[in-house]
Parts: sequence; structure tokens; C-alpha cells
Amino acid sequence: MNEKIVKIGLVGFGTIGSGVAKLIMEDADSIASRTGLRLELSRVIDVDTTSERPIKLPGNMLSDDLSQLLNDETITIGIETIGGTDAAKQVQLKMLESGKDVVTANKALLAEHGNELYRAARKNGRCIAFEASCAGGIPIISAIRSGLAANKITAMYGIVNGTCNYILSNMASKNEKFDQVLARAQEKGYAEPDPSLDINGQDSAHKLAILASIAFGYEIMFDDIFVEGINNISQDDVHYGREMGYCLKLLAIGQKDEQNRISLRVHPSFIANDNPLSQVEGPFNAVSIFGSAVGQVMFYGRGAGMMPTASAVVADIIDVALGNSGRTFNHLNIRPRTESELLIDKIDNLVSKFYIRIMCKDQPGVIAQWSKVLAENNISISGALQHEGKGPDDTVPVVIITHLTRQENITAALNDMEKLDVIGGNPVCIRIVDIPEDKD
Repeated sequence: MNEKIVKIGLVGFGTIGSGVAKLIMEDADSIASRTGLRLELSRVIDVDTTSERPIKLPGNMLSDDLSQLLNDETITIGIETIGGTDAAKQVQLKMLESGKDVVTANKALLAEHGNELYRAARKNGRCIAFEASCAGGIPIISAIRSGLAANKITAMYGIVNGTCNYILSNMASKNEKFDQVLARAQEKGYAEPDPSLDINGQDSAHKLAILASIAFGYEIMFDDIFVEGINNISQDDVHYGREMGYCLKLLAIGQKDEQNRISLRVHPSFIANDNPLSQVEGPFNAVSIFGSAVGQVMFYGRGAGMMPTASAVVADIIDVALGNSGRTFNHLNIRPRTESELLIDKIDNLVSKFYIRIMCKDQPGVIAQWSKVLAENNISISGALQHEGKGPDDTVPVVIITHLTRQENITAALNDMEKLDVIGGNPVCIRIVDIPEDKD
């Protein structure tokens, strides 16, 4: 079989870039035998040209001069793996202007500036492939764009951040505290030295913005998404939730109703212990999608790391070289912002069950006071539990589960509770998410 030579330029030679280079250089023969494409890494650009990497590049392939890549007309595909937004955006725009298709794993850039980049790609007759931007090695984007193209997607529930899932899983299974698990996650390479983007929920929100725009067909902005991280999750809440039949996960949730109203949120969520997503442990990711024809489908796998992400990047390279990405990109029909901004639902309109933990002073009449606050805000109680033991200032923990309630009512009630002198500290509130069951 005649092989087609595909020359590639890579910008960013960090963890992901090194994985991409390693996969291209070490598996070139295998890829060629399966696809008929001979992938050749021609140029690697990085500001750091001296540090050791897990793959050694031949000759003078590594440089800090981007123009060497841009001016090489034999390079047809440019890969951006530098991360961030400002510099990465300029790199992608320059690669598109120089006539190169772009492959990227940069979810933050696409979530915040994707529509501008897509327009630039179309203006230059190029495409952008971005499978690796969401859920690492899980081919979730191609599944939504192609495999589920016959469906109206109504909802998605995703565990899309391995760092947070590793932390919450270990807090539950090993009864460990947040800081303790985070430190081990950093040692294992599951968490960055600065884990703030992961644990504050922004990484998950970036991925949700990309997935929701493709799934629902509307231009979604990062600011459309309500975001709450796991920073303040305590071991007590993980324990009490399990006692009441729930597992705690950081979920990225996108929903579209029959009126095309779109709800987008990332937050800690209690889900039933028997839900398949509750079984997703450690650094793994999973996304459950509901389609009008197919029902529920679930995608599971490693959501981060050098080689899983490199796998998705190289798959995009192959798809671009075969012409598949270009055709798919040209038919990616996303309605403009002027339409979508009118459809985004506010978090105050959310109707959910809620878990509330308050630290009450151990004295008569306390139950009557917090019960009155809930009643005045039209909140009905589904269940409650109180454990023996003392907390700060001789308080005891009381856990309340509500019936379905509007978020704005819960917010008002929590503000009122904070003013009660019989409650110590701020109440803890976690949403309970009832994921639909697709059963015969």
C-alpha cells in the first residue's frame, strides 16, 4: 500500500507535547500499517529547549523560533499543546493564517475563544480538531458529532476532571481528609502543583462549554455556566451523604428542555449509590448522555495524563490527514450567540433536592427555629438525621434532606439560617442530582 507522508509541527513540548511526540515517533510504522499515513514530526517549538524530556528528538528539530514552523510549507498540520489562552490563541491564529490545519487539547482556549478561532479557520479554509480537549482519551466529541448525530441530545452528566474524582473517591473509600488526598494526588501526578483550576471547578466548566455547544447546537460561553468547586468539601459531608445512600461527585451537567432552555452547571453533587457514575473511581472520567433515539449512553476511560491525551491528539491528526475532520468541521452548525444568550437558564431557577448540614447548639427549641426558616421559604423536609458528638462551641451536626425546591428558596433560607444565634458557622449545602434511569 502506498503511504501518504504527513508532516507535522508541534508547539509546546511539555507533558502532553512530549506524549504526542513519543507516540508519533515510536508508533509511526504501526499507524502507517493501519491508516496508510506516514506521520512525520518535522518541527517542535518550545521556549525551553534544554530540559530533559521522556523522548529524545533528532538533530535540530527542537527550536524556540515559531517562524520555522510557520514558514515550512511542507508542514500541513500544526499541533498546539502549550495550554493557557493568550499565547496559545496567537499561535493557533498564526498557524491557520499560514495555511495549516490545527489540532489542540486546549479546553480553556476553546471554551473562552473557540468561536473566534473557528471563524478564523473557516476564513482560511482550514479546520480545528479538538478531541483531546475534553475527557482525555475518551472519544466523546466524535461520539457527539458523529455517532449521536441522529439524536436530539437532552442532557449530559459528566465526571470530567480526574483530579477531583480522585480526591472525592479517596475521601469516601479511605476516609481521608481533603488536604491529605490532594497531596497524594500531586505526588502521583494526578494534580498540578497549583490545582486551583481543577478543584474550583473551572477545568470541568471549560470542558462542559465545549461539549454543550456541540451537543445542543448553540454558541456557549464559559460565563454561561454556574461553577462551584470542591474546595470546601469536608470528610463529614462525604460520610453523612454515604449514610443516606448517596455518593459525592463533581458533575458537569448540561440540560436542554422542550422549550430549548439550556441549564449549564458544575458543582459537587450527591448521586444515588446505585447510579453507574457513582462507580467511577480515582482519576477516571465518565460522561452519561441522553439522546432522543438512543436513550442513555455512557462513555468511560482515562480522562487525563500524558499518553491518554496524546492518543486523542494523534487520532485527531489522523482524522485531519484523512480529510474527515475537515468535512466534520465544515458541517459543525452552531447557532450564534444572539440566539443562545436568550436560552441560558439561571441557577436560581434550578429545581432540585438539597442536602443541608447545620451545626446547631445543643439546647431546647433549636429544631423549631431552623424548621421555621425552611417553612417560611416554602421548603419541605424529606428527611433529617442528627449524630451524637460535639463540634465547635458545643454544636452538634444536623443533616437535612429537602424535597424538590427552587435554588432561590434555598439561597434565601441559608442566608436566614446564618443569622440564627443557635447555629454555629455557615450551613453547608450540596445539590442532590437525580439522574434519569434508562430501563425497560
